[in-house]
Amino acid sequence: MSRDRSGPTPAPNPQSVGSGERSRPLAPSSGAEIDAFLSHVNTLGPAATADGRGRLIFALDATMSRQPTWDQACVLQADMFREAASGGGLDIQLVYYRGLAECRASSWIAQPDRFGELMSRIDCRGGQTQIGKVLAHARRESDKGKIGALVFVGDAMEESLDDICAGAGELALRSVPAFMFQEGYDPACEQAFREIARLTRGAYCRFAPGAADELRELLRAAAAYAAGGMEALARLQARRSPGALRLLEQLK
Repeated sequence: MSRDRSGPTPAPNPQSVGSGERSRPLAPSSGAEIDAFLSHVNTLGPAATADGRGRLIFALDATMSRQPTWDQACVLQADMFREAASGGGLDIQLVYYRGLAECRASSWIAQPDRFGELMSRIDCRGGQTQIGKVLAHARRESDKGKIGALVFVGDAMEESLDDICAGAGELALRSVPAFMFQEGYDPACEQAFREIARLTRGAYCRFAPGAADELRELLRAAAAYAAGGMEALARLQARRSPGALRLLEQLK
């Protein structure tokens, strides 16, 4: 359950994300599955943009059940930036949904402190999933410039699977891999996440509820790929990162 906070505080300059144009902001695993992460990443194209910096969309379910993991991600996000620095750097955009129809995106951010401050000002609220909006937003962003990866962390899927798959197909046409990280063991969620990962030639991985170390390894690996592709993942392996060692074994 989430803990009470003093009240919702809007993130700095978020933009609403919908099926059409953005609007102005409104007032706010198992080890085996981790081993399978990025199993198809060797078939993907270069991740970094022309200026050497990667771009990664970091999307999270911010409905009420997600508060503990959101708090973890506030801390772990800095590890993504640090890992990406050795691969040329990384710009990250935060996308989150909560409530009945609220889905927002930040600007592109290059500073971990700023990103962490933004996340810390967002509280989770009850509501239903809006994964389709996340996929549509990633498609629009990819039309503006190359996206190295979409990383999504969630624990549920309450939408039409056919609609979700159509959105994933649009990302596949734009060569945007979706790395779908599931917290917990909901079978409907697993089916949807696996299909999104398959269609986009990304990867699916499940981690145990509250397993901060597992989530950290997954986020570091995703950031390494988005910033520098397989070469960056190899450097992560050389530093004996447990997650990277297991993941890269699947790429041989």
